[in-house]
Amino acid sequence: MRITFLGNGDSMGTPRVYCDCVVCEEARTTGANRRLRPSVLLEEEDQAPLLLDCGPDWREQMEARGMRSVSQALITHAHFDHIGGLTEWADACRWQERSGKLYAPREVIGEIEARFPWIGKQLSMIANDEGMTYGGWRIVPWRVNHGKNGYSYAYRFENRQGRGDWAYCSDAIQLTGEQKAPLFGLSLLVLGTSFAVEPFAMETRSVYDVSEGLELARETKPERTIFTHLSHDIDVRKDYGLPSNVALAASGLSLSL
Repeated sequence: MRITFLGNGDSMGTPRVYCDCVVCEEARTTGANRRLRPSVLLEEEDQAPLLLDCGPDWREQMEARGMRSVSQALITHAHFDHIGGLTEWADACRWQERSGKLYAPREVIGEIEARFPWIGKQLSMIANDEGMTYGGWRIVPWRVNHGKNGYSYAYRFENRQGRGDWAYCSDAIQLTGEQKAPLFGLSLLVLGTSFAVEPFAMETRSVYDVSEGLELARETKPERTIFTHLSHDIDVRKDYGLPSNVALAASGLSLSL
């Protein structure tokens, strides 16, 4: 499987329109810190590409890769930064006279249908609570704490040949022992970490910070960890003292498992 990060930013992206911090100003000029909302493209031999989340930067992400269509997507939760592009995708399906397939847990599908009651005309909603397959992979969702923002779902991708399992957990904080269990035994963990060290009270937060992400990685011991969902607090020009097997996601970063 090839994994490509189309977006590695938090819910507001970087730069933030109202902000003149050094990170946002750098993002406006040289652009090293420019970040679109979080989305990943999954590609498997003999399979149509699978989009992981479809946020409001979907059009720009598709144009950047020269893609004119996508036939299927996997959704983690129904917050705007993860589903804001569904309306454009559905409209593209309408013009191309095709139907897209949207996979998500039942409660996520319910929220999507409540927000966009017409979208089912172009996107077939398929509940994946019991898991699903994609090529040689078994994809298993589980519900995780999203702090003040309620809940999200993470996905574990299990290689049916018994090697290279990985997980995508973009929006989570204060995971319980049960919620951490699927994060053990991984080749790769993709984890959301918005700040280096978030200074705000825990009851106001919704995503791990880098320091907490490193602690979680030390506990679960994946072979490799990628931090995504990065806010304008993260400056890629800084050295955060990350271990050699931990890195910050970058737009366009592509790796294979």
